[in-house]
Amino acid sequence: QVQLVESGGGLVQAGDSLRLSCAASGRTFSSYGMGWFRQTPGKEREFVARISRSGISTYYADSVKGRFTISRDNAKNTVYLQMNSLKPEDTAVYYCAAGVVYGTFEYWGQGTPVTVSS
Repeated sequence: QVQLVESGGGLVQAGDSLRLSCAASGRTFSSYGMGWFRQTPGKEREFVARISRSGISTYYADSVKGRFTISRDNAKNTVYLQMNSLKPEDTAVYYCAAGVVYGTFEYWGQGTPVTVSS
């Protein structure tokens, strides 16, 4: 089992950048594929990005491709989401997730809010 704690959310202006972090507990962080999702009130949780256990493979939602970058540091048990050129429509609570099978996620963090003002 793994516990996930996100940080780095906040209030920014359109065009700004923000980096989210997700710290994982346990000694088996490198055994998990990791992902970022987001959710706004009244909407379903939306996939943002995922990264393989080694960090070699990544995949992004079309809405963030070219603006967001997912990365991980297995030595620090941390996954990151670098968000550039932020838009008001990126406003959401961002969740970190982990899964044993790449592309599936069993463990979730509590979320960190991101607000982008126009």
